[in-house]
Order: sequence, then C-alpha cells, then structure tokens
Amino acid sequence: MNILITGGAGYIGSHVSYKLLESGHKVSIIDDLSNGYRYLIPKEASFYQKNINDINFINNLLQKNNFDILIHLAGYIKVKESIINPKKYYNNNTYNSEMLFVNCIKNGIKNIIFSSTAAVYGNTTKYKVSESDQLNPINPYGKSKALAEKILIDLRKKNKFNYMILRYFNVAGADPSLRCGLISKDSSHLIKLAAETAIGKKESITIFGNDYPTKDGTAIRDYIHVSDLANIHLESINYLVESNNSLIMNCGYGKGYSVKEVLDALKNNTKNNIKIKIGKKREGDAFSSISDISLLESKIKWKPQYNDINKIIKSSIDWETKLKNEKIF
Repeated sequence: MNILITGGAGYIGSHVSYKLLESGHKVSIIDDLSNGYRYLIPKEASFYQKNINDINFINNLLQKNNFDILIHLAGYIKVKESIINPKKYYNNNTYNSEMLFVNCIKNGIKNIIFSSTAAVYGNTTKYKVSESDQLNPINPYGKSKALAEKILIDLRKKNKFNYMILRYFNVAGADPSLRCGLISKDSSHLIKLAAETAIGKKESITIFGNDYPTKDGTAIRDYIHVSDLANIHLESINYLVESNNSLIMNCGYGKGYSVKEVLDALKNNTKNNIKIKIGKKREGDAFSSISDISLLESKIKWKPQYNDINKIIKSSIDWETKLKNEKIF
C-alpha cells in the first residue's frame, strides 16, 4: 500500500515507518523536524520537510499521489509545556489535525489512523480504563487530543472513510537493531531519563511524588515497547482494509508498573550506582494509567514480543549507549 505518515521522523513515527517498509509498503513522510530528526528517517522512505499546516503543499502532495492510508502521528506531547502554552497545543494537535483530516478526505483517502493518548482519560478510579469510559483529560495536551478524536469521529458521519484511533499508553524502549529510538533534549519520559542516568549522562533521576494512592506511593503507568506499538499500526492497517469499519483502541499491555518498580528494574540492568531524588508532584500528572486491552486482543492479529519491563529498559540503555558512544546527539 501507499502510506502517508505525518511525524515519521519522530520516535514512534520512525519505528512505524521501518515496520511498514519491512512489510512491503511504500512510505512517504511529512515532518517539519521541530521534534523529529532526519537521522531517524529510513532511507527507503520519501521525505518532505514540511509542517502539516502547509495546506497548499498537502493538497498538491495528495493530488499527485494515490495514498491508501494516512497515519497521523505529528503532534506536541509534553504535558508540562501544554499547561504553560495551551494555545500551541490546540493550534497544532487540534486545529492542524482537523485541516489535515479534511484535506485527506477531500482528496480520496479512505483510511485514517490517528495517534491519540491515554491522557484523554485523565484520572480514574477504575483499575483499568476501557475505550468506552468517559473522557476527562486533566491537561491541555490530553484535551487537544480528545478534541481531535471528536473531530475525526464527526467527519466520518458525513464522509465515506474509516478511522482507527489508537490511544497510546506509555511508549518506551528502542528498536532492537538500534536503527531508531527516542531522541529528546528535554525529555519527560521516565524510562528515557532512567536510561540516561544509567549511562552517566545524568547525575540523578527524580521521582515526582511519592505519596500517591498507590501500593508504594509512586505513580503507575502501563508501558508498551515501541516495536510492539509499531506492529499494532501494521495490524491496524490490515483491520481497516479487511473490516471496512472504524475503531477506537487502547495500546498497552494491560498491566502497570510504578515509578519505583521501573527504577528497581533499572538497577537490575546496570552496574552503575543510580542516584534517586524525590520531588514534588507535577501538575497535570495522573496517579495511575493502565489499559484495558480487550479490544486490542480481540480485534487485531497482534501478539506482543517485548512485554517485559527488563527488555524495555535494556533496549533503552542500549540506545542511549549508542547515542553517547557514536556522539550522534
């Protein structure tokens, strides 16, 4: 198939691009490199350094290419930044997404995969959240994604296309072959920061809040390896084409690890001494986020290959070691 990926130079986008190319698909990538990196783009992909808000370019590209599917991954993702500058997030994650969806539908794309987030659920008293639960995002990042979801759902009511909305939980790890991984100068990802601490790039790691209503007082997250997530995208394409139906689906493993448990696993995967600090809770952080993956398990032909916190952490450390040794960034 001929597939258009926005944000393909980013962390998740690069993994998805490699997976689709390996599976025989043709891939074109749009990315303005504001958060992405040319280094992560597969050589076999066509690349256009553009923002998705460049309507004229998008229209021309869509008219010249007979794309079968749009995978929309481009977006801002930092909770703290969204609280400080909410307009930036609504402009890019919501408004720009709407314009992209409209143009793709107008130009005949029949299948759209949209990367959303577990942040649309906000805090919940349920042990696991399912796709049918009420959305209650507690920060502008989550709200901007929830609004984009609603726009996509509403557009389908009057247009002939199908969508797959994928609500990512906490994505972590790196490509086992180390072709791509997370690159960020100011990351807020726990496992990214943990791996940087493990190789000595950072002096310490901070636990933000140790008095949450959890078993050890630290926040709980459902971590999914990025390569398993890339496989979900591949199988989501198959589902859309074969079923001719739309679906919203959680993307996780259906189990959670506390911050303390992640750091204990980190210690088991490094010989270096890890210095841990305790900090204040961060505004906009949920205390627990675990996915109900009943739909994921029943609707697509997917089996996780890296469902192990130690595998996730080891691949993250290996990636950080590569970045450091090869002085890539």
